[in-house]
Amino acid sequence: MQFTRNKVLSIAAIAGLIGYAVSVWWSIEPDPIEPEALQNEQGRLIVGYATTQSLIVTMETLLDKPGGWLSNDMMPPSVLMDNMPAFEFGALEQARDLALVMRKEFSRSQSQSAADTDLSAAHSKLNIEHTSWLVPSAESEYTDAIKLFKLYQARISDSDNPSAQFYARADNLNEWLKEVQKRLGSISQRLSASVGQDRLNTDLAGDTAARQSTPSAMSDEIKTSWWKIDDVFYESRGSAWALLNFMRAVEVDFADVLEKKNAEVSLRQIIRELEATQQTVWSPMVLNGDGFGLVANHSLVMANYISRANAAVIDLTNLLSQG
Repeated sequence: MQFTRNKVLSIAAIAGLIGYAVSVWWSIEPDPIEPEALQNEQGRLIVGYATTQSLIVTMETLLDKPGGWLSNDMMPPSVLMDNMPAFEFGALEQARDLALVMRKEFSRSQSQSAADTDLSAAHSKLNIEHTSWLVPSAESEYTDAIKLFKLYQARISDSDNPSAQFYARADNLNEWLKEVQKRLGSISQRLSASVGQDRLNTDLAGDTAARQSTPSAMSDEIKTSWWKIDDVFYESRGSAWALLNFMRAVEVDFADVLEKKNAEVSLRQIIRELEATQQTVWSPMVLNGDGFGLVANHSLVMANYISRANAAVIDLTNLLSQG
């Protein structure tokens, strides 16, 4: 009996070590997309190719990285992991935002023009719940979305096919940047809440005639749960990773617009801040030090980079809005 019990414990210990090693391997974050990966194989400039390619490669990387798509796994060790699924969700949210703007703005010449059918279908498929594992699974829907993006990319690459277009204009780019501002602003607030703060209510600030549905307190104590701090951190890291990929593509497709507005430096500053968010995390866990204490606060460091990137996005938006 003693021999059997020891044997079971040994097997359990070995299985636990193997599971831990696999989870560490699957938690390795993908590197940002290099600009060379966004270039057309034929070597000729195709407006919209880089942006579409960045969206395709970003989603393919999430699906093909070690462990694949982990957010909907129901078996160990992935069911016990939360950092990489949070990373995946952050990147997915940015991909959804870009896909929406591509459908509504980049592929349309004006408000009365018809939406591209491939982009409309692809955007719908990206919006499936990221934890879905039954039929249809998240992976299958995202794979179908990638195929539709590739069809659109092939159509804009065909000079004899005018049915698909990508319009690189300042007003279109501004529409996407407005979505980016909202996303980064939300991320920054959630990261800052890691230490808790008494946040004043500014919902109706700046408009004396503004109203809201129900009354709310003048201030509120906002603090992220101790169990969610690492999830918020890695979700922010995944969001910044995907946004970095997209910004590098925008630098290619909107080069003429940025040059005319003298806004190239502003975009490069955004890229620099986003690159800083992808630095190696040497600590085995996300630290949550308080204020100027002895222990670092990784969430506040990330919030600093995100806030600086958001400020640069706002500056870029203002530049593009000028005549």
